[in-house]
Amino acid sequence: MSVRCLHVREIVLDSALYLFAQNGYFNTSIPGIVSHSGVSTGSIYHHFSDKEEIARALYERHVVQMDVLINHIETQHHQVELRCREIILALFELTEKESMVMAYMLHTRHQEIMPDIVPVCSSRPFQRMREVVQKGIDEGEIRQMDSMVAAVCIFGGALKFIQFQLDGILEKSLAEYFDELWNTSWASVKTNTDKNLENIRLEN
Repeated sequence: MSVRCLHVREIVLDSALYLFAQNGYFNTSIPGIVSHSGVSTGSIYHHFSDKEEIARALYERHVVQMDVLINHIETQHHQVELRCREIILALFELTEKESMVMAYMLHTRHQEIMPDIVPVCSSRPFQRMREVVQKGIDEGEIRQMDSMVAAVCIFGGALKFIQFQLDGILEKSLAEYFDELWNTSWASVKTNTDKNLENIRLEN
């Protein structure tokens, strides 16, 4: 695909993202995307067979975007606590800078549009987040517990705050809530080293 074709494709996707986030998938039409993007109907149909294919391309684009973020974090940090912390920070930053992306990924009922795709919570980035948590359990950074429960304890509150931000009900920025949220989330799952050391001391 030529550079020009890629550019046109991205313009269409960016316009669709805006309209899907603002109006919803079912209230967005191809003529609406034409009007917003400035790309002709013929050019849109050259790249996409229909509106569903546009939605699918958007979903895949931003799953990859989130996957790249997590991959970068995993290469930079080996400690599970730091990986989890940085993943939440990255998601908060993405929400602040590209709110339409997060609105599309978290608010859109993708399976109503594309029944064959996995739900976003089962997509590769979220699988990797759970894998990070399982690694923490296996290596003793996180106490022994169900990995799904641990993942919800670590990431669930952050995802809820992202939804609050997208709904416009937070009084402060996500960054201003981060420290308290993170400390509370990690404290709920971390191995209690101090208690373990005290138990060992008492046994001896």
